[in-house]
Amino acid sequence: MENRVVHERWSKVDADWLIVGYGQDSSFTGPLAELDEDLGGKLQKLKELDDFNGKPGELLAIPDIKGLTAKRLLLVGLGKVAELNKSRVEKAIMTAVRHVSGRENMTVAVAHSKLGKSLTNADVALIVGTSAVVGGVGQGLYQSEKKRFPLAGISYVASSAREAKSLTASLQKGLLLGEAMNITRELVNRPASEIFPATLATYAENVARQTGLECTILDEHDLVHENMNSLLAVAQGSDQPPRMVVLRHLKGPKNSPTLALVGKGVTFDSGGLSLKLGDNMLTMKCDMAGAATVLGAMSAIARLDLPINVIGLMGCVENMVNGNSFKLGDILTARNGVTIEVQNTDAEGRLVLADVLSYTVDQGATHIVDMATLTGACVVALGEDVTGAFTNDQELCDRILSAAEGTGELVWQMPMFDLYDELIKCDTADIRNVGGRWGGAITAAKFLERFVDGKPWVHLDIAGPSFASSNKPAREGGATGCIVRTLVTLAENFNTKS
Repeated sequence: MENRVVHERWSKVDADWLIVGYGQDSSFTGPLAELDEDLGGKLQKLKELDDFNGKPGELLAIPDIKGLTAKRLLLVGLGKVAELNKSRVEKAIMTAVRHVSGRENMTVAVAHSKLGKSLTNADVALIVGTSAVVGGVGQGLYQSEKKRFPLAGISYVASSAREAKSLTASLQKGLLLGEAMNITRELVNRPASEIFPATLATYAENVARQTGLECTILDEHDLVHENMNSLLAVAQGSDQPPRMVVLRHLKGPKNSPTLALVGKGVTFDSGGLSLKLGDNMLTMKCDMAGAATVLGAMSAIARLDLPINVIGLMGCVENMVNGNSFKLGDILTARNGVTIEVQNTDAEGRLVLADVLSYTVDQGATHIVDMATLTGACVVALGEDVTGAFTNDQELCDRILSAAEGTGELVWQMPMFDLYDELIKCDTADIRNVGGRWGGAITAAKFLERFVDGKPWVHLDIAGPSFASSNKPAREGGATGCIVRTLVTLAENFNTKS
């Protein structure tokens, strides 16, 4: 995609679409007043007639308007300026980009009125870049008649020539982050007939080759050698053998901390012998979103050439049903020696992550963040748009919460009181893989905590926000690429003191 930051009178910017964002209470001064003047007072007239008020996400398209070099004008409402934040601006810009991406080869320029003190133009340039890439790609990978097309070019209109130079890096970083999110989105949107453990590993290997990451793939024989019995138990009911992918970006100073990003990669989850109902199984191609998120984030970390040590690990299995499926009542011995009684084969993600987390510790990780579409209980608690965070280390969790806030992503910390440990105690093994009806997202996190050997660790349950159940004006249905930006921001600041 062609990209540029320009400093021009808004009416003189050449593009197929000029997108102009302004708020309900924006004053017609500066470039916005100039545009209104060049359009013969059109914007003021629209406001007087109550045809456009600048409410959040409000759109008004005006084709072939006199006084404008661009072929079409699209007004997008930002809401009240005092209430603006990154999330609200992103929703507005994404809504506008999705509106114009229904035709091929569209070039877009984005300009906006003053946004108050809480946002810089660098913030908005980054949002514009990300939205331009993500908003132009839908989930209709297999539709003969496409409904959404990538943009051919994006321009961000700066307020001064000096600023135009400084904002180019922000726009290009936004494009890079959007491409990383789209890696995650595409993997999650593709069906399990295409994305199974071996092909997911191959895809990761190709991304690693393109971005300069080191990549190691452990096959089923390697996993047996590593005593990953918990992961292997989940995989044994499938004809598709498991894989573990290890990605390394070791660009930090010698003896500096190593951040590990760990992802659940259940490429399809039937529930195993604890079989899911059909409606609940329909979207289970998305159960590898944690692993796909790791890959997206690692690709961006490598392309940004961040001076840190970070490893990404993807535990890839299918949870299927055959005569060899693992069974309720089975006792598994995980890699670190913890014994687990299986009381529900549909609580398989934590069994996969148990061994991958243990392996991660032995790889020298000093700080661990795992992400997984782990529990429906987290969706019940927080809804479809919020990630749940669980931790044994408040400092690391605070860093993640700060990174999420800085990117406009929604993450909420959940409790990890010791009393929840009681719910996974077991009479026949060290622990059981479910904790009963109550506090299911927390007992799942308490289960995972047994495998990090006391290392600073945060578990992110992305079951809600990783896969959207329907289209919205600012969001495509299907995979969202959530948390990729949060992880990249965490990595950028990882070697600095909090």
